[in-house]
Amino acid sequence: MKSFFKNVLANIVAVMILIAIFFMFILMMVAASAFGDSKPNIKKNSILTLDFKTNIIDSPTEDRQEFMFPSGDSQKNVLIYDMLEAIKKAKTDDKIKGISIETDRLSAGISQLDDIRAALEDFKKSGKFVYAYGNAVSQGAYYLGSVADQYFLNPSGGIELRGMSTEVPFFKNFTEKYGIGTEIIRHGKFKAAVEPYMRNEISPENREQLTTLLNDIWKNTSARISSSRKIDSAQFRTVVDSLYGIIPDLSLQHKLADKLVQKTEYDEFLKSKLQLKEKEKLSKVSFTKYINSFSEDNIDKNNQVAVLYASGAIYDGEGYDNVYAKNFVKEIKNLTENDKVKAVVFRINSPGGSAPASDEILFELQQLKKKKPLVVSLGDYAASGGYYIAMSADKIYSEPNTITGSIGVFGVFTYLKEMAAKNGIRADAVATNANSNSYSLINGVSPGTVTMMTKSVEGTYKRFVHFVTVNRKKSFEQIDEVGGGRVWSGTRAKQIGLVDELGSLTDAINFAAKKANLKDYNVSTYPKRMSQFEQFFKGMEEDEITAKLIKNRIGAENYKIFEQLKNPNLKGGVMMEMPYQVKF
Repeated sequence: MKSFFKNVLANIVAVMILIAIFFMFILMMVAASAFGDSKPNIKKNSILTLDFKTNIIDSPTEDRQEFMFPSGDSQKNVLIYDMLEAIKKAKTDDKIKGISIETDRLSAGISQLDDIRAALEDFKKSGKFVYAYGNAVSQGAYYLGSVADQYFLNPSGGIELRGMSTEVPFFKNFTEKYGIGTEIIRHGKFKAAVEPYMRNEISPENREQLTTLLNDIWKNTSARISSSRKIDSAQFRTVVDSLYGIIPDLSLQHKLADKLVQKTEYDEFLKSKLQLKEKEKLSKVSFTKYINSFSEDNIDKNNQVAVLYASGAIYDGEGYDNVYAKNFVKEIKNLTENDKVKAVVFRINSPGGSAPASDEILFELQQLKKKKPLVVSLGDYAASGGYYIAMSADKIYSEPNTITGSIGVFGVFTYLKEMAAKNGIRADAVATNANSNSYSLINGVSPGTVTMMTKSVEGTYKRFVHFVTVNRKKSFEQIDEVGGGRVWSGTRAKQIGLVDELGSLTDAINFAAKKANLKDYNVSTYPKRMSQFEQFFKGMEEDEITAKLIKNRIGAENYKIFEQLKNPNLKGGVMMEMPYQVKF
């Protein structure tokens, strides 16, 4: 009996300790939020610094804090718009003497790198310096860092500069070998999302579109690198083809780097530029700290240009991480009815997804456009459904390296009929109508279902092209000629009339403000960032915990594929989706 009471008391104490730890954690979060609200003080003679802890994101929905499953070094998420505003402000800020780029690998899309690079070029017009330092430098980080006045490289480091390539895997032989059946319906010979299950090699059409796309992007980026580094284009091609960047001495010899120095020597160089005394400390300011120092300096909260972000795949239903139709429609309606919002910039960074969800979002945007200006800004990619939802815009801005277009539709059914038969498994169906058992994992897809899905895909494609013809003021034949599922770079999209202007998110915001006759205005972002409390409690949900465990196990990129396979809203549906994500 005595031991029983001891066990009960021990359990009570354990529960009380857990409760105390939980509340201490909550108090720590509250304290962190309170400290985060106070504006940092920026010292004189400071250097604005981009380091490896800065993670550049396109949308507030990407700003997730991993409390339960932190990944490596603590990174700070920075919205691309905020970063561009910081560089713009630093240009005239007497406290900021220059910018230092100190990142080997940069988590940012190609269009984001383009915008930051352009902002740094503009910053240099002030006469302030931009320097860069690297160790083992990725191609994307070097593309950004090459804009610097001088590039410093670690004597044991290297630069990954090798051009661009893509590899398309094919599964047709695999599915046939193991008896996995696929019923594929598509419109558009360039709609390559389903090719891996139809063929054993890349189609001429897909090779053509990928070759054109990669060459367009590499032409834009390589020209900027060679121009900044003052390397002849032919010589630069030799440098890249020969992988000279891997060897530090060859990087120096072929003008990829200016000096080979250790990091402490680089810091001493910066101190000398600021004319600091030997014992004076170098004041480096992170972008997150600098942004927080002025982020609340709004001009007029009653005159807002709202930036509505659509980042990720498009799904039906509810969710936060990607573009979920139900949530998104609510956001659009709120912006439509908000009298303080005078114009909306719709920022799209999406490969598409569900056709019905895309259609639902487009309809609500059309209603918004009736009441206030709506300008679209395309990010890294805005293709298929991501391009479809842009068709309500007054004007479409694209980055030169945006992947866009992919005007096409497909549907896929996967079944295991042959595999089941080989292993002695069969199934009999009892149904009330001809196509009641339209789809079965064991028996496959009924002929009637294939017929109607084909009509559905064709009808959805015609509807897609119709909205493009209205927005782009072109004929069905003209759009069909550049459609067929083909993806284009932003540069080509401008040439063939799929977008209006090549420009950044800032350009789109400026145009929207002008169209709304605004001189003084505040830029607001939607959807709003989740607070730390919301993220924490959402992370405690069973599905979220499971998702994080799987993501950590298989990696973020593989998890995107898994997410599409497990999403019940996508199974057997008509899709407007692009299969590619290009990383620089």
